[in-house]
Amino acid sequence: MSAALILNRSTPPHVVTLVLIAGVAALCMNIFLPSLAAMAVYFETDYAVMQFAVSGYLATTALLQLIIGPLSDLFGRRPVLLAGFALMVVATLICALAPNITVFMLGRMLQAVVASGFVLARAIVRDMVPANQAASMIGYVTMGMSVVPMVGPTIGGFLNDFAGWQASFVLVAFCGAAMLILIFFDLGETNRQKSASFSAQFQAWPQLLRSTRFWGYALTSTFSSGLFFSFLGGAPFVGSVLYGLTPATLGMQFFFMASGYMFGNFLSGRYAQHVGISRMMLAGNGIAAMGIIGAIALPYLGLSSHYEFFLPLALIGIGNGVTLPSANAGMVNVQPHLAGSASGLGGALTIGGGAGLAVLASSLLSKEAGTTPLLLVMLLNAILALAASIYTGGQERRHNQQQSGT
Repeated sequence: MSAALILNRSTPPHVVTLVLIAGVAALCMNIFLPSLAAMAVYFETDYAVMQFAVSGYLATTALLQLIIGPLSDLFGRRPVLLAGFALMVVATLICALAPNITVFMLGRMLQAVVASGFVLARAIVRDMVPANQAASMIGYVTMGMSVVPMVGPTIGGFLNDFAGWQASFVLVAFCGAAMLILIFFDLGETNRQKSASFSAQFQAWPQLLRSTRFWGYALTSTFSSGLFFSFLGGAPFVGSVLYGLTPATLGMQFFFMASGYMFGNFLSGRYAQHVGISRMMLAGNGIAAMGIIGAIALPYLGLSSHYEFFLPLALIGIGNGVTLPSANAGMVNVQPHLAGSASGLGGALTIGGGAGLAVLASSLLSKEAGTTPLLLVMLLNAILALAASIYTGGQERRHNQQQSGT
C-alpha cells in the first residue's frame, strides 16, 4: 500500500493515526514517573513538590478539556489538534531545558495541552461511527495506545539511568514533532456539523449536565479512572521508597497494569458491540475490584516482594480497559451533536477527579503506613465505580424503553 493511500488530508484519519495521537498524549503523562526522585534531587526540592508534576498536570488537563472540546466543535478537530501538538512540543523542550523547578512546572502545565489527543480521538471516532460501534472502535484505539504507557515508564527509567531525566522529555518532544507531521498529512476534518459560536457550546452544557445518563457515564469513568490515577500518585513512592527499586526497575512494574489495560481494551473491542456498553462497564469494574482485594490480601500470605503490590493490580488495567471505552462512548452519544463538548466535559470531570485522587493517594503514604492507605483509597473508588455503573445501566434501560414507547 502506497503512502498516498494512507496519508490523505481529505478523508478521516487512519485508525493507526488515532492510536498514535492518543498514545503520545499518554506518553507525556507517565514516561518520567520513575525519575521523580532523581528530579527532586536535581531541582533541590521536596519529593512532595515534585509530585505536583503529576497532580498539577492532571488538574491542568482537566481545565483544558473544558475548552478543547468546544473549540473542536466550533473550528473542527484538525486545526485544534495541530495547534495542540505544536504547543506541546515547545512546552516539552522547556521542561527538558528548565534551569529551576519554577520554569519546569510552567513548562509541564503548558505541556498538558496535549490533552487534545485524548479528547479529540474520542470525538473523531464518534464523528465516524454510531455508539455501540464507537465503543468497539475506541476499545481498539485505546488497546493500541496502551502499548505506549506500557513501555513508557520502562523506557523513561532506563533513559534516566543512562542519560538523566531530561532524556525522557527530549524523546517526547521528538514524538510530538513526528505526530504533528502525521496529523497534518493524514487527518482530514471529521466534524461536519460545526457550532455557530464558541459561546453556544457553553450554553449547550446544561443539556449535558441535566442528563442523568451523561452523569452516569461520567461518574463511571471518573471512579474507574480514579483507580489508575490513585496508582499514579502512589506507585512512585511505593516503588522507590518502600521497596527501594531503581528507576529502571520501577518503570518495569508499570508493565503489569498497562498490559492488563491492553488486554481489557482487546476484550472491549471484541465484545462491546455485542454485549452492550452497560454490561461491559459493570463487568470491568467488577474485575478491577478483584485486583484491589487481591493486593490487600497478598501481604497476609507472608510475601515480602514488590510483586505483591504491582502484580495483582494488572486486574485494574483489565477492568479499566473493559470499562472506559464503553463509558466514553456513552458520554459522547448522549447528545451526538455535542460530541466534542461531551468528550471535553466528561474528560474534565474524569481527569479533575483523578488529580484530586492522585494528591490524596500520595499524601496518605508513609514508610510507617506502607501500602495500606493507598489500597483503601483504591478500594473505595472501586466500590463507587461499581455503584455508578449499576446506576448508569438502569438509566440506559429506562431511556431505551422511552425511545421504543413501551
